[in-house]
Amino acid sequence: MLAGGAGFFILSLMVSGTVHASHTPSSTTMTAAASSAGELPSLTFFRRHQMQAQSILLKDLSTGRTLYEVRANRRVAPASLTKIMSALVILEYGQLRDTVTISRKAARARKIHLRLHAGHMFRLEDLLKAMLITSANDACLAAVEHVGGSEEMFVAMMNNKARRMGLLDTHFSNACGFDSPTHYTTAADLATLSEIAMQDRTFRALVRKEVDLIFPLNANRSYWLRNTNRLLGRLPGIEGIKTGFTSQAGRCLVVKASQDGKEVLLVLLHANRRWDTASSLLRQGMLSLQ
Repeated sequence: MLAGGAGFFILSLMVSGTVHASHTPSSTTMTAAASSAGELPSLTFFRRHQMQAQSILLKDLSTGRTLYEVRANRRVAPASLTKIMSALVILEYGQLRDTVTISRKAARARKIHLRLHAGHMFRLEDLLKAMLITSANDACLAAVEHVGGSEEMFVAMMNNKARRMGLLDTHFSNACGFDSPTHYTTAADLATLSEIAMQDRTFRALVRKEVDLIFPLNANRSYWLRNTNRLLGRLPGIEGIKTGFTSQAGRCLVVKASQDGKEVLLVLLHANRRWDTASSLLRQGMLSLQ
């Protein structure tokens, strides 16, 4: 749980470092809390704390209320935030105890990767860990090939699930998050997707892991997994969920935090200062709910 406003502020500075002035992006919407003591700060706060991102959405999960948003309905590249949907499809259709053989195509996947070897065998559960914790593309591709029969068939399953979830501004053209003109989503759709994903017990447990180990079933070696989410273990109350980066998408983050029964979800897309922005917005989001 978050240790309270002051403690969260001190720790947020440890993560983000010095904060510099900047201009707040246009198309900004803020919703103030009911009481003056818990009001969301004025626009000067966001200018002062360099709220620079292509899209931002900060949501109170307890009420569903949007606390702050910037271009939340603009279609943008999601990078490895794509793996949130991939994981949900794997959890819906796959058997986590299945044995998966790494294909040559998966072994050649572009970084981030674990350098998995073609022919090595893993439990599907361990590949899911690798794609969510360390965002490994070779693990991702091997898992989706196993569950879908091919990446193309798996992507069709992803798009079908997106439609069923009402994500009308989302379309996937690959399972792991590589840039493509037909691969896009919005901060609003990602917030909906992430909220649903965090209701799954297995998903929730994996995205909050700071570190883990996985082992191939037919080779004497191990792979160390370290979470790409720097806020885990450094800010109290952080519960996941996923990072992403490509040249087109920039630095992306979805993160959930809780304090005293209050829960907030933050989506940042193409953020210049991902950790600075996230720690400041999460702190102020929690303060606004007190």
